[in-house]
Amino acid sequence: MAKDKRWNPYIAGALSGLISIFSVFAVGHYLGASTSFVRTTGMLEKFINPERIAKMDYFIKVSPKIDWQWMFVVGILIGSFIAAITSGTFRLQAVPDMWHARFGSSVLKRGLAAFTGGVIAMFGARLADGCPSGHGLSGTLQLAVSGYIALICFFAGGVLMASFLYRKEGQL
Repeated sequence: MAKDKRWNPYIAGALSGLISIFSVFAVGHYLGASTSFVRTTGMLEKFINPERIAKMDYFIKVSPKIDWQWMFVVGILIGSFIAAITSGTFRLQAVPDMWHARFGSSVLKRGLAAFTGGVIAMFGARLADGCPSGHGLSGTLQLAVSGYIALICFFAGGVLMASFLYRKEGQL
């Protein structure tokens, strides 16, 4: 097995910061990803019922097309793959080790939990007109108090949920 040579988190963070700055200068937008998933859904539905998409208020305002944000998400996928390959940590795994230890090896149970979490997260992202991480990252770049609040709430919610899901037996 290849030696584990993970990326330095400080370098990865600095590169993410540079990408954020470049995004504003190059395309005039802050980083974000959640709208690209909705656009993808619209592009897929265009194949089935293009007349319906043409009449939907949301898709009139947010055209279902490939844009900079959609390409950003593709770049995240490609970059993650490259990082996993170069660090020697890449492996195909239907059920992560931590999930397996806590909830068992059922791929269906893991898939349903992941799908449900994704639906809830996307509902919240659409309700807030963007995902918490996007609000947090872009907001803090602008030194907006709301960005810091979003980031704090995002991490606090993640810590609470992880503590709840992965607590050891006998703990609260």
